[in-house]
Amino acid sequence: MSSGLQQFDRLGAGLGQPLAPDERGALPQVAGPEKVRQAMLTILDTDPGERLMRPAFGCGLRRWLMAPNNATTRTQITREIEQALARWEPRITVQAVDVAATNDPSTVLIEIHYAHVLDARQDVLVYPFYLAT
Repeated sequence: MSSGLQQFDRLGAGLGQPLAPDERGALPQVAGPEKVRQAMLTILDTDPGERLMRPAFGCGLRRWLMAPNNATTRTQITREIEQALARWEPRITVQAVDVAATNDPSTVLIEIHYAHVLDARQDVLVYPFYLAT
């Protein structure tokens, strides 16, 4: 097996998100960096207490719904994300989390700059978060 395939395997493989069958009825499969990215999204989208067998899992971003879009809220969101990813995603090292206001006062744009632990490859995950529904 080539070195590149070994790295892909070590990053993980499995069912993709969203979990919906394609036109042939097959469930989506993902591997490598895309699997890591989807795992990060799962962490961000999950609140602690949602998972019965792992009640501490998740980031808890929903607690910031209806919070004011100010520097204090954005700093707290940054800290929550850094802590959750450090705890739940061992395949990456978070380098920076930027939570920025947008033209829409009910939205912040989250940029997570990270490196894959396996090969130090750098990547960015952009995640819009809506403070108001």
